[in-house]
Amino acid sequence: MAVKLPIYMDNASTTRTDPRVVEAMLPYFTEKFGNSSSRNHKFGWESEEAVDLAREQAAALIGATPKEIVWTSGATESNNLAIKGAARMYAKGPSGTTGRGHIITAQHEHKAVLDPCKRLETEGFDVTYLEPPADGVITRAMVAAAMREDTILVTIMWANNEIGTINEVPEIGELCNSRGVIFHTDATQWVGRMPTDVERDHIDLLSWSGHKIYGPKGVAALYVRRRNPRVRLEASQDGGGHERGMRSGTLNIPGIVGFGKACELSRLEMDSERERLLALRLKFERELSARLPVVQVNGHAERRLPQLTNISFGFVEGESLLMGIKDIACSSGSACTSASLEPSYVLKSLGVGDELAHSSLRLSLGRWSNEEEVDYAINAIVKAVEHLRTMSPLWDLHNEGIDVSKIVWQTH
Repeated sequence: MAVKLPIYMDNASTTRTDPRVVEAMLPYFTEKFGNSSSRNHKFGWESEEAVDLAREQAAALIGATPKEIVWTSGATESNNLAIKGAARMYAKGPSGTTGRGHIITAQHEHKAVLDPCKRLETEGFDVTYLEPPADGVITRAMVAAAMREDTILVTIMWANNEIGTINEVPEIGELCNSRGVIFHTDATQWVGRMPTDVERDHIDLLSWSGHKIYGPKGVAALYVRRRNPRVRLEASQDGGGHERGMRSGTLNIPGIVGFGKACELSRLEMDSERERLLALRLKFERELSARLPVVQVNGHAERRLPQLTNISFGFVEGESLLMGIKDIACSSGSACTSASLEPSYVLKSLGVGDELAHSSLRLSLGRWSNEEEVDYAINAIVKAVEHLRTMSPLWDLHNEGIDVSKIVWQTH
């Protein structure tokens, strides 16, 4: 079968909206266009019913109840509402004073977690940024060692967006629950791809987004636990008391309908999709490693998402490699930071050197990826890497047996 170019292998950045999702959304643009807050006519009732159904679909995907689902505009907003809302609600002192409470996160979290934590530091909160080990996995033991008497919040992502490593989230959740500490996880890369049960996994707050699970952009959800314990959040914006008073504003009905449908499809098709994508990812890594020397798959060997791989190619510059495989849509890091010329902060936090960090590709497969596309990508990457290495004097030195990492270069 002929491969249609270009090939999309950047599903960790965003996914194509499933046509079945689009079909579910369409009536809510033109026919059923009411405001769900309009409670005195049919147009409002239809929209309210659609929102209620979407809450049920979203809740079913993560083992929650519909009333625990709060709609937002994206996982970034969900993270901000969860982290800032919880920290400010459970703070131990007034804003601007020191000693307001202790927060634990990790150095390789998404910027949508790191930046809210940095903001809270300016308000008097103390934040510990855990340094991940070389395999990228944050463990229960690491969080336990960082906990203090004044710890009020732990926020650790379920799976990393750049390297796909899976943290010990259920174990960390159980630890936080036993200590009376609120636990939030950014599950944007996890939910819809891997089984999730917020009760079993001891989650208090969970963020995820529509456009990562074949739904529309601009809509997401935040799970907020209602009992054992009941979690309270300071509102992110005021103006009508929508979403249990946490997030006021007219709801994006078509987006929410699409989000719900995407959740339903993910729940029904997750198991078969996961097995298929894992087989493709393993083939990808295995063949590249066999055909090219000095190749490093980043992150834990086994505790990784099935559809995502991050690979470093020694003696190759990442941006040049991207240009050499321009028919393959992938990235050299997170889509939110790819405009930067700095090497990936995620890889650097794992101890990956600048040279390898600069030579890394993140490739993420999705619902429409197939074996023919993977074969094409493997051949294209091998060809591009071999070509770029022919122009690298460092590659020549390496082939002569010289350890280029120990060379001391003279500067003038």
